[in-house]
Amino acid sequence: MATKAHAILSASSSDRWLHCPPSARLCETYEDKGSDYAAEGTDAHALGEYKLKTALGMPADDPTDSLKWYSEEMEDCTSGYAEYVLEQVEAAKETCADPVVLIEQRVDFSRWVEQGFGTTDCIIIADGTLRVIDYKHGLGVLVSAEENPQMQCYALGALELFDDIYDIDQVSMTIYQPRRQNVNTYEISKDDLYRWVDEVLKPTADLAFAGDGNFLCGEWYGFCKAKNECRARAEANLNLAQHDFKLPPLLEDSEIEYILSRVDELIAWASDVKEYALQQAISGKEWHGWKLVEGRSNRKYVDEDAVIRAVTNAGFDPYEKKLLGITAMQKLLGKSRFDELLTAFIEKPQGKPTLVPESDKRPAMNNAKTDFMEEN
Repeated sequence: MATKAHAILSASSSDRWLHCPPSARLCETYEDKGSDYAAEGTDAHALGEYKLKTALGMPADDPTDSLKWYSEEMEDCTSGYAEYVLEQVEAAKETCADPVVLIEQRVDFSRWVEQGFGTTDCIIIADGTLRVIDYKHGLGVLVSAEENPQMQCYALGALELFDDIYDIDQVSMTIYQPRRQNVNTYEISKDDLYRWVDEVLKPTADLAFAGDGNFLCGEWYGFCKAKNECRARAEANLNLAQHDFKLPPLLEDSEIEYILSRVDELIAWASDVKEYALQQAISGKEWHGWKLVEGRSNRKYVDEDAVIRAVTNAGFDPYEKKLLGITAMQKLLGKSRFDELLTAFIEKPQGKPTLVPESDKRPAMNNAKTDFMEEN
């Protein structure tokens, strides 16, 4: 897979710059250091691309030996992705004899977003419908296809290439996120997509490219390079932290509900500030009232094989015996044999109570009040 360039107003960062336009130019001033998560995602995309092209009879080189983050999980995830896309292709053939299938297609949406371009994982065109499928290897953030600006920018770029040729009326966008068991699709008419372009995308992109507009803190800050130093984020979280001057029993219910909706963001911001200050101190910056010290560490063997030989030669057993965990045991026995032998010896205790938003899909558990009402 070829190395991809990055646009100032990239599709992948569109959720951020559409909410916080000046962040686009601000992030330009920061070095792109990348991350292990991004590198793992790149490897997964390369493997998925290879499997999909091979299944479709397209020429492709096997990248497996060069993948630093290759794992059995990545193998399973990308195989599932390839199977899913092939299922969609077969479904398209039911209404279209020869659907168009494109893998890792570069698209250009610069007619609406200055210098805007990107690369789609998969495009399928059949029977007046343009379908865009995007593979997400990440585990941390659940990604929704509904009104997803990255996907809508990709769809725009694909329409630029193929609308005049295939007379497309409908756009379908799918997120395939296997590590979160998340496959979801959002459909929109071509007319409604262009309406969003005129009302939201283009005017905001113009602001962002010029470095204008207002800074705004929100959930979209996650991958912002300036998030550790962003004053808008700091002011939003410091404003929330003012509630800490009251003990919980003194807060109004509405205040507690507001804090609950923002507390994870506050904790994340505080952690980001601490990490930023630490890295700056390591680089030589001195913070007034703070100093850099060596943290605690644990002893470790420098050569485990040498330790094993030395202890064995002295007449001792250097190993400890431990029962395999449930997941490892199921892998050892196989699912059917595991169920046959061990089902009677396994229980799943009730999970620890956790407070989550109402949008969480897990069913609500009883509390002391509801238990009392049921007993009476």
